[in-house]
Amino acid sequence: MNPLLSRLQPYPFERLRQLFAGVTPPAHLPPISLGIGEPRHATPAFIRQALADALDGGLAGYPATAGTPALRAACAGWLQRRYDVTVDPATQVLPALGTREALFALAQTVVDARQPGATVVCPNPFYQIYEGAALLAGATPHYVASDPARNFAPRWDQVPPEVWARTQLVYVCSPGNPTGAVMPLAEWRMLFELSDRHGFVIAADECYSEIYFDDAAPPLGGLQAATQLGRADFKNLVMLTSLSKRSNVPGLRSGFVAGDAALIQQFLRYRTYHGSAMGAAVQAASVAAWGDEAHVQDNRRLYREKFAQVLPLLAPWLDVRLPDAGFYLWAGVPAVWEGSDTAFARALYAQYNVTVLPGSYLARDDAASGHNPGSGRVRMALVAESAECLEAARRIARFIEETDNTPRHP
Repeated sequence: MNPLLSRLQPYPFERLRQLFAGVTPPAHLPPISLGIGEPRHATPAFIRQALADALDGGLAGYPATAGTPALRAACAGWLQRRYDVTVDPATQVLPALGTREALFALAQTVVDARQPGATVVCPNPFYQIYEGAALLAGATPHYVASDPARNFAPRWDQVPPEVWARTQLVYVCSPGNPTGAVMPLAEWRMLFELSDRHGFVIAADECYSEIYFDDAAPPLGGLQAATQLGRADFKNLVMLTSLSKRSNVPGLRSGFVAGDAALIQQFLRYRTYHGSAMGAAVQAASVAAWGDEAHVQDNRRLYREKFAQVLPLLAPWLDVRLPDAGFYLWAGVPAVWEGSDTAFARALYAQYNVTVLPGSYLARDDAASGHNPGSGRVRMALVAESAECLEAARRIARFIEETDNTPRHP
């Protein structure tokens, strides 16, 4: 058995099941889950139709790992329209089965565990795939705490020089999960300069990039930042994105990786052996999805409406604010809970049948302070329909009123 498997920590949702063990929520209240970031808006009909239309001929042969020229061109075309970024579809784009598997596989491609102290840097709190990918590649994760004063953006400037010197891969998540923070150009410049100095690869996880609140200010992307800074070769940079959140097709398992042609070439080599080719019918549906923006604009409208309705109900009771982007609320629990996000989540489930995810499950203790930057906060995914999200917000407000009785944030 691979001994590195023993280094993996339980996944947050496994820990949540353990937290709720033995709890029987009130039967008269239908369950509402804000715990899992799984898009639940309707899948656009034209994507379903494109998938169905491609099934007849799409199952008869093995697909190529590199994908069809049509799919790579569709991905490159979207990058051009969305970010004003030009890539070569043949050498700088590679289909992926969603961002999760690509984020994991990238570390296996990039990390050289023979190097002493091989390190992978990631935000804290974070998407747990970053940690698992680092550990199974034989590297040591280094966690960069978020800064509440900067809407919970990671403090890259606080990483010690000796850590950067042994870093081989940096995971950037912008817009962030769970905080929704978007990384500005100045911080991209800093990471690019550090990458030039130390040679590490930057993996920009951008799966939440199309859920934002101001049409005039869409989130900055990694390739876009590189282009604006004159780095058109995207040296040591790849971005990863998917259709799951953008197009409400999490079950399609479709995304792509783009950037440094040399990295893409090696990543393709790894993935050819890994067996991660996308089915032809899924590719056809993906081409249709990447080529349409109307359904994405409608999707953003639905999220905006939910945030506009839910936030006023929660703001008097929780330390919560509109994120830069994404569909999560990163909320501080009331003082009466003494910073225990787990106790808050368990009691809320037990009394009102609403599930939220404890923030401490999404983070690790800071090496210097011993503090878990997710403690005292909970993540709420506003992925359900508006009526269900509103009902969850009302129950949470009643729950806090009963346990605290004093609005903390009037």
